[in-house]
Amino acid sequence: MSKKIISYPFCAIVGQERMKKALILNIINPLLGGVLIRGEKGTAKSTAVRALAELLPLREEVEGCMFSCDPNDDSYWCESCKASADRTAIKKKMRVVNLPISATEDRVVGTLDIEHAIKTGEKKFESGILAEANRNILYVDEVNLLDDHVVDVLLDSAAMGVNSIEREGISYSHPAKFVLVGTMNPEEGDLRPQLIDRFGLVVDIYGEDDVDSRVEIIQRRIAFEDNPEAFANQYKSEQENLAEKIENAKKLLHNIIYSKECLKLAAQIAIDLGVDGHRADITFIKTAITHAAYRGNNNVDKEDLTVAAELTLPHRMRRKPFEDGYVDFEKIYEIIENASI
Repeated sequence: MSKKIISYPFCAIVGQERMKKALILNIINPLLGGVLIRGEKGTAKSTAVRALAELLPLREEVEGCMFSCDPNDDSYWCESCKASADRTAIKKKMRVVNLPISATEDRVVGTLDIEHAIKTGEKKFESGILAEANRNILYVDEVNLLDDHVVDVLLDSAAMGVNSIEREGISYSHPAKFVLVGTMNPEEGDLRPQLIDRFGLVVDIYGEDDVDSRVEIIQRRIAFEDNPEAFANQYKSEQENLAEKIENAKKLLHNIIYSKECLKLAAQIAIDLGVDGHRADITFIKTAITHAAYRGNNNVDKEDLTVAAELTLPHRMRRKPFEDGYVDFEKIYEIIENASI
C-alpha cells in the first residue's frame, strides 16, 4: 500500500500574509474572479496553493459526474445532473488542477463532436480542463506566458462560473465555478493591463528581508523534510481551526450587511485613483463583504474596506506608458478612516 503524501501545512508558511489572505478569500467566494500572484522565484507561491487545498475538508459531489457537481446546489448542475434522478453523493477533497503553458483553447474549453451531433442529433462533449476545474482550484503557473486568448477564456469562466462552447451552430454549456490562481515572475514578462484588470485580486510578493524570518523558513523546511508527519501534526489544531473558519465564512457570506456609504466610498476612491471602468468598484465591495464573512462579522466595517483596497486597487490604476503604478495608501487609509459607514 502506497504511503500517503503529506503536503507542507498552509499554517506553517512564514510571512506572505497578503498572499495567504487573497487565496483564502477566493476559496470563500470563488466569484471574486481569482487572484494573480506576482513574485520572484522561491516565494512559496505554489506551496501555498497546494497547501490550502489540502487544508480544506471533504465536500460532497455527485458520483460519476465529470464536473463534480454539488448534489445540494441545483443552481450549478450540469445537464446530466439536471436530467438524472440519481445524484448519489460521495465525499472528495477540493483539488488543484494544473493548466500547462502549452494548453490550446480546445484543451481548455473542451470540444464538441460535430459529426456525432449531425448523425444522431445528440450533443457529444469531450471535456477540457475547465470541466475538471469546476469546484476546484485552477492553478496557472507562469500565466504571463500563456496565449492571451486562452487567458481571456479562463477569466471569462472565472467571472461567470460557466463555460460555453459553440461550434457550427451547436452550443453546449457546463458549470465552471472554480478558484483561478495565476502566478508569474514579472522578470519574465508581464500580462497586458486589460488582462491584469480582470483578475479579481492581485498580490505582489517578495522574499523575506528579515533575518529571523528567513531563519525560521529554513528551520521549518528542514524539519518538514526530516519528518513530514511529525511536522504536520504540530500545525494540526491551527489547520483545523482555519478550515472551520473558512467553512463558517462560506455560510455567512450571503448574509453580510453593508451600507450605501460603503458603495459611495468605493466609487469615490476609484474616481480619486483614476481607475478605468467599474470593475474596481464592484470587486472592491465584493472583497470587503468576503473579508467581513472571513472575520465572522455580519457587517462590513473599515478593516474590511482597507483590506479590500489593498488587494483590488493597485493593479487597476490608470498609468502612462513606462510609468509604474503607485497608490498613495496613506490617503486611502485616511479616506476610509474618516468615512461614516
